[in-house]
Amino acid sequence: MKKNIWVLVLMIVAGVVSSCGVGRQVADAKTFGDCKYDIASVDSVYLAGIDIREFRNIRSFSDFDLAKYPGLAMGLLRKNVPLDLRVNIDITNPTKKRAAINQLEYKVLLTNNEIFNGFLSQLIEVMPGTSPTRVPVRLNTNAYQLLSNDKTRDEFVNMILALTGKADAKPTKFQVKIRPTLDVAGKQVNYPGYITFEKEITSKMLTGSR
Repeated sequence: MKKNIWVLVLMIVAGVVSSCGVGRQVADAKTFGDCKYDIASVDSVYLAGIDIREFRNIRSFSDFDLAKYPGLAMGLLRKNVPLDLRVNIDITNPTKKRAAINQLEYKVLLTNNEIFNGFLSQLIEVMPGTSPTRVPVRLNTNAYQLLSNDKTRDEFVNMILALTGKADAKPTKFQVKIRPTLDVAGKQVNYPGYITFEKEITSKMLTGSR
């Protein structure tokens, strides 16, 4: 029902119900909501500019050797600890229609705490009956609050361990929320609600590419 209302609103906003161009955008975006999503891999992970794999031997926050990593120590002092990584998302189209959007809003949560958010502005096209379309998404955030908060510190360290590629690391679950947006007649129209999926991030998903 929400999708049908969304289609109607889009047409009204555009003011051209009979326009093939607008109708095509709406249909393509609607199909995008019917696609299947999966996090295929994670790579290029850096904490305070340090390759995350250098932390594979830590067990808790107290194991971070700040003398060895002055960049991390300075980040904690300045309350600015950048965390950067790339998540490679596979999108599969199980329908018989083309799925495409020009902009995507995303949010990534760790244990109900939002750690990444932003927009991906590029054409994403997923044709039916084909292999998954891989979409690399660069994520970055200031991890200081996650490290300084008692409620999130342990889970964040677990995430770091999982991302180091350590074999016995405890899996970390990401919840990903995405929302397609359209530019119709110069106005941004959002997909109704978020498309949500979850994935455990394990050492097997970490790749070494930069």
